[in-house]
Amino acid sequence: MSKKPAPQPALHKVIMVGSGGVGKSALTLQFMYDEFVEDYEPTKADSYRKKVVLDGEEVQIDILDTAGQEDYAAIRDNYFRSGEGFLCVFSITEEESFQATQEFREQILRVKNDENIPFLLVGNKGDLDEKRKVSLSEAQARAQQWGVPYVETSAKTRENVDKVFFDLMREIRSRKMEDNKISNGRNKDKCKRKKLKCSIL
Repeated sequence: MSKKPAPQPALHKVIMVGSGGVGKSALTLQFMYDEFVEDYEPTKADSYRKKVVLDGEEVQIDILDTAGQEDYAAIRDNYFRSGEGFLCVFSITEEESFQATQEFREQILRVKNDENIPFLLVGNKGDLDEKRKVSLSEAQARAQQWGVPYVETSAKTRENVDKVFFDLMREIRSRKMEDNKISNGRNKDKCKRKKLKCSIL
């Protein structure tokens, strides 16, 4: 009897977007390796993969940490196309980075052509509350307008770091389940029309 190979854990592709210097890499490295990197060389776009347990199920998370200033729109569009969910990060100490989230959101929606793409708005550097330039209510209002969750994190203290990645993976997972239902429904319809024995894989 040949053993069936164990099914591969589901892979969830997360893209980090946001202006340069808001802490995307710091959040990613804190999540991946439990370490806070204060001075990080500006990212050229790095990809990370890690196995985690999401609600009792082993899954893989693939994180693409993009550079804040992508030189080529075409490259950025390719990144966005490959992503299943997005963490859109700004710094609560920097109003400009908050304003930039609007543009990132528009670019993602344009490339994905999908209003309901799994997406979290993330206000990083929560440990620098005394330097805060973006109020909690302002950020929450924007998230509400977009219909997405808003979470404040601190890569330094690790506050809510796991939460944003896990929350986004849950959104991606439920989105995939919905899409599967829709495509399975379509397959069943095809079978009915053909009256053939169709097996749904």
